[in-house]
Amino acid sequence: MKGVPQVVTVAIFGTFLCLNVLGESMHAYAANVYTTVVEELVKGKQHKFIVVEQEFFRLWWDKVATDTQKDQVHKLLDEGRLEFIIGGQVMHDEAVTELSSQILQLTEGHGFLYETFGTRPQFSWHVDPFGASAASPTVFALAGFNAHLISRIDYDEKEMMQRNKKLQFVWQGSPSLAQQQEIFTHTMDQYSYCVPSFLPFSNRSGFYWNGVAVFPDPPKDGIYPNMSLPVTSETVHAYAKTMVANIKKRASWFRSSHVLWPWGCDKQFFNASVQFKNMDPLMDYINRNSDEFGVTVQYATLSEYIRAVHNANLTWDIRKNQDFLPYSSEPFQAWTGFYASRNILKGMARRANSFLYACESLFTLYLLRHPLGSVDKLWALQQIQRLRWAVSEVQHHDAVTGTESPKVRDMYMDHLLRGMWAVKSVMAAIFQERLNTRKDKLDFPLRYSQDTRNTEDDSLQVTVYNPLGWNITTVINISVAYSAVSVYDDAGNDVPSQIQKSASNSTYDLYVLVRLNALSYSRYLVKNKKSTCTKASGGRCSESPTSSRGRVITFDRKLVSKSKNPGHRLLPLMNDCYLLMLNEDTNLLHSITDRSSQKTVKIKQEFLEYHANGDVKQGPISDNYIFTPNGSAMLVSKSIGMEIVTGKLVTEIRQYFYSNISASANDYQYAIFTKIYRVPNGYDGSMLCSRIEQEYTVGPLDLNREAILRMATDLKTDRTIYTDNNGYQMMKRLYKLHTNNTLARNYYPLVRTAYIEESGTRLVILSERAHGISSQADGQLEMMLHRRLWNNKEWNLGYNLTLNDTSVVRPLFWLMLGSKSTTSSLYQSGMALEFRPIVMYGPASGKEALVPSHSSQSNSSTSSTFLPPNLHLLTLCLPGWRYNSNHTEHVQNIVRGKSKPSDPDFHRVLLRIMHLYEVGEDPVMSQAVTVNLKDLLKVLGSVVSIEERSLTGIWNINTLKRWKWKTAQQHDRDPKNGKSWPTEDFIVTIQPKEMRTFFVHFKQ
Repeated sequence: MKGVPQVVTVAIFGTFLCLNVLGESMHAYAANVYTTVVEELVKGKQHKFIVVEQEFFRLWWDKVATDTQKDQVHKLLDEGRLEFIIGGQVMHDEAVTELSSQILQLTEGHGFLYETFGTRPQFSWHVDPFGASAASPTVFALAGFNAHLISRIDYDEKEMMQRNKKLQFVWQGSPSLAQQQEIFTHTMDQYSYCVPSFLPFSNRSGFYWNGVAVFPDPPKDGIYPNMSLPVTSETVHAYAKTMVANIKKRASWFRSSHVLWPWGCDKQFFNASVQFKNMDPLMDYINRNSDEFGVTVQYATLSEYIRAVHNANLTWDIRKNQDFLPYSSEPFQAWTGFYASRNILKGMARRANSFLYACESLFTLYLLRHPLGSVDKLWALQQIQRLRWAVSEVQHHDAVTGTESPKVRDMYMDHLLRGMWAVKSVMAAIFQERLNTRKDKLDFPLRYSQDTRNTEDDSLQVTVYNPLGWNITTVINISVAYSAVSVYDDAGNDVPSQIQKSASNSTYDLYVLVRLNALSYSRYLVKNKKSTCTKASGGRCSESPTSSRGRVITFDRKLVSKSKNPGHRLLPLMNDCYLLMLNEDTNLLHSITDRSSQKTVKIKQEFLEYHANGDVKQGPISDNYIFTPNGSAMLVSKSIGMEIVTGKLVTEIRQYFYSNISASANDYQYAIFTKIYRVPNGYDGSMLCSRIEQEYTVGPLDLNREAILRMATDLKTDRTIYTDNNGYQMMKRLYKLHTNNTLARNYYPLVRTAYIEESGTRLVILSERAHGISSQADGQLEMMLHRRLWNNKEWNLGYNLTLNDTSVVRPLFWLMLGSKSTTSSLYQSGMALEFRPIVMYGPASGKEALVPSHSSQSNSSTSSTFLPPNLHLLTLCLPGWRYNSNHTEHVQNIVRGKSKPSDPDFHRVLLRIMHLYEVGEDPVMSQAVTVNLKDLLKVLGSVVSIEERSLTGIWNINTLKRWKWKTAQQHDRDPKNGKSWPTEDFIVTIQPKEMRTFFVHFKQ
């Protein structure tokens, strides 16, 4: 309204772009941010500041902050002038992160904040991840947030939203939960989360008075590069005109009279006194001349801005379950390359999370069942917390994305490896005690199998743990040095197994069929042929090897140039679920038949490479972030070799792709290792039978190459593909034509699940790490598996972000084919791939080789399935951080100083259960499930009480009152309708896609 000054909320925030190792970052930047900001907030009562990521704050709090500074932080939080936003360890990526890892890092940060300050974050600040997932609004709503902030969305869409004042809306990210977990969402405008970086009256940067942080050592004279022109009586008017012009431009894109003007950017406020010293007189000048400028400005926290917007009581549009992926910042800058950057780091991050998942539940089971056990529980929790921290930090939007420098990547890898070895030591200690094994006997396989070439022992004992909430039948692979073995279970009974020469010809692959109950472990004995077999009590043990031998058949190489005629020499391979036809004229897969429906799909798998431009003077480039192909993908193979290994349990197809016709047998850059399994009678092999397991070998690549696997089928799909958001929900991806860069802008993240379908027939791909995926032609899929790039872009060279990745990567996939009902177990199968059994091994000799009777049922959670197939055990752990069920008492104890470090509560368990299916997705699996939590958990101990909590555990769900936002779609029902609260008898009904979180207290 003319004549009424517009109120502008100036939000002061600090965030950190994780480009440097932790020690250097603390030294050069992070420690100074918190030290100087706290000092300035104490001095200036009008000053305010928001803190986003907890990892650096926690390091400052634990290692730098004085007692006085800690008291000041408590006081500033009480006054509302310091505010924690998001509250997680990091601002996690939204494209390539998996749901449980996101929840972990949020819980880690929230637990610290609640235990230390009684603070419960209520707003997100997801302004830097490269695209926005539809799963995020659900996650943040379940965590108790009142608003969600995003920024990096496609430039075309943002421009349209700005023009139509649609940057703010209510987001119903989940089609099943809808308004039950909707959240108000604010999209940052085209200036994103930073102040303008230029000044029309100066050649220095705009509004960055402390300049640019210098790593690793700050300048001794305090003069940093590119410090902005100081605000003086001579410059204040020019500064004011620049700031107000920017404010008014931004105001035109929003409906509210309040404008969020974020002051700061990456690596800012390391000298807060200089910042506030210039901002204070500038803001005072504008407010003194508000009649001239037409605006007033004030410091504010994010919560104050969102509350002002909420109090305006405007009616907002609803955005349904669409995401903002992929993200393009300019016509030839599609940020789809990072979906596949640093494949090894992506795989390590996910594998570490699966180890953590297993150790958390095993430790919880152990502690509740054996409270007087010999394993030091404080030591064990400390080891687990090391991996929690490592897995949390790697979820950062410049970590698992592969968009960091090699030095920082090495830091992440080191933290993950150290954390994994820490939790392995905990699991080993538990098994050593429960199985009466000597402490030097248990170790872990490296990667997926263990190379035992150097072992001199005749016998090997193998312990296998199933961390899932379902019974499973699967096959484990152990690499051994001997060619003939027998495998026995706890009672000395023969176990189905197969041994064969490995692809490397240096060892033997031993495949063992294992049947494990939910949350249970079993032990197996592997005996070399030459060893003497001793019969265990009540069992039997044959002298001759019981493991069947796999027979290797080698086929002649086929030249790709002479393989255009598909030929008719088809070789069939099958199990109870599939018939695979291989073309002997090409050594390529020809078709797959789903035997239950007799539906045959022709399928051809080939490796190709996109060539990337590395010279910015020659045109658009590809880098860690961006995928800009320089033309169509090119076939890489000149000839293809093949071996087939046939056996009673496993059939393996080994295909080798050679770029040089005269290359030696092992001189290949690409390979596919395909396995199908035959399950003997007496075993539930439905899930094992219905997967086609493929492991690819890719690399090392030539420079400026981006490697893909292309699957061409005869399905009619119109280039439509379905991909997952963070392993939580599926998104339908229609092929879109763009004026520029259409190929790259039709790439999407594959986190765990993708599929194409035609008339009810579905081809499913399950992955244990993130990749890029696209459908560039009818019936076709292509997955980006690996990238090696170099370019001369100045910014990339400055931060060493050229992705010269010379590694060899070996990602693992499971394929499923069939009708929707046949493949309805895709979510269960995806979890089974994600959280594969943990395998421990050790030499066995003397009495240990007898394998004393140890019934597999005695260590399991139950003799039947723990959870129904449509519910997933998302979390079972001991959180470790302290709290009080009464929030008021908890805060009072902190104020009184009673909340001092003490031993964790080892009788409070954090339990999360997730429904895997959407409403109406499957006639059976989409049904709500009623669970008696007390009965479910009786295997752990006697349940005393159960509290339902928010997703991260810091809110009692009964006291959580999230803000309601007025929408164009009037709610015809209470958002809480349909949700079942736990009864006095601990009975709860879980609806489709719900994630329910509980604190369970057990009798001591």
